[in-house]
Amino acid sequence: MGAGGSSSAPRRFPAGPPPLALYVHLPWCVRKCPYCDFNSHQVRGPLPEHAYVAALLTDLDSQLASAPAARRPLVSIFIGGGTPSLFSGAALRRLLDGIRARCELAADAEITLEANPGAADAHHFAAYRAAGVNRLSIGVQSLSAPHLEALGRIHDPEQVRAAVTAARAAGFGHINLDMMFGLPEQSLAQASADLDALIALEPEHISYYQLTLEPNTAFAHAPPRVADHDTLDAMQEQGVERLAAAGFRRYEVSAYAQAGRRCRHNLNYWRFGDYLGIGAGAHGKLTDAATGVVERRSAHRSPAAFMERPDKLASRRTLDDADLVLEFALNALRLVDGVPTTLFCAHTGLPDGRLAAARASLTGAGLLSPAPGRLAVTPRGQRFLNDVVAAFAED
Repeated sequence: MGAGGSSSAPRRFPAGPPPLALYVHLPWCVRKCPYCDFNSHQVRGPLPEHAYVAALLTDLDSQLASAPAARRPLVSIFIGGGTPSLFSGAALRRLLDGIRARCELAADAEITLEANPGAADAHHFAAYRAAGVNRLSIGVQSLSAPHLEALGRIHDPEQVRAAVTAARAAGFGHINLDMMFGLPEQSLAQASADLDALIALEPEHISYYQLTLEPNTAFAHAPPRVADHDTLDAMQEQGVERLAAAGFRRYEVSAYAQAGRRCRHNLNYWRFGDYLGIGAGAHGKLTDAATGVVERRSAHRSPAAFMERPDKLASRRTLDDADLVLEFALNALRLVDGVPTTLFCAHTGLPDGRLAAARASLTGAGLLSPAPGRLAVTPRGQRFLNDVVAAFAED
């Protein structure tokens, strides 16, 4: 990447590597949603729970053996998909017991499981809680039956409410609910009513974000009719205001939390922390503070290939200085309050002078906060976040 592409001096991590988390990917779902571009696969026949959990633990063993830097406490575990709640409580227990046998977990480690609403999933919740899951993230997307149908979801509004009730009965005191706006044929008033219905379920955390038509999805090939840009902006603004009034503070582009209930796993991503990724198509980032090497890894995307191949990793790539600058900005600037510039030094091993030119230009344009020692976008910068991040790409 030109002058910024190679390291001109050794990277220094005097405080050691960043915190380490673990992402686990369970790739199967009942039906592929038309807007979804994740590595997910429609389940056909019985789930290969035993074989897949064994492959996950083999993947973890291999990564721990090949990277001494991976042997440090896990601050969080996030089990995503697909629909992880298709897996039985017994399978999740085998998985989490296997992780605990191999890795040290922080005493207060956050362990999140993604779940989809519906009676078929709800009876598993008590078993998940008993296995050690302490945070549940439920993919609601809407509480309007017509909009759920338009999104290709397999649940209805009552199943959402039943799932939240079942989660509370199972002992979950930290629940995130996902909801989208800008749905097919959705009006401003309908988006407001949808969000009000979600808030009434009293979760601790809400992820609220705009439906996007991603490439290589059914919606990309046959786009539904959605609101114009002005209406979408109005939906976002009314959502931020309504959530704030209900006690949900926006701390990231699409994340809102009650006091003390921010998602620690996602915060680690946005603060450019490290994470291992196990499972089909899972990605990871690992820092070796002793050598100054920061590496990205990814596994084979096909569930069959992931289970069958002895080597689960499909790629490994060492990040150069320019990669680190851009990727740090891409993550950290999503946080509403930004981050201290000392975090850039601590988590990239680079001097904060690498940020100076872009900071000066963006601050002059009113897109970055002028606060010394802090990297944060202004409200105007939030509206042009892609442009702000692009300014950190070194030529």
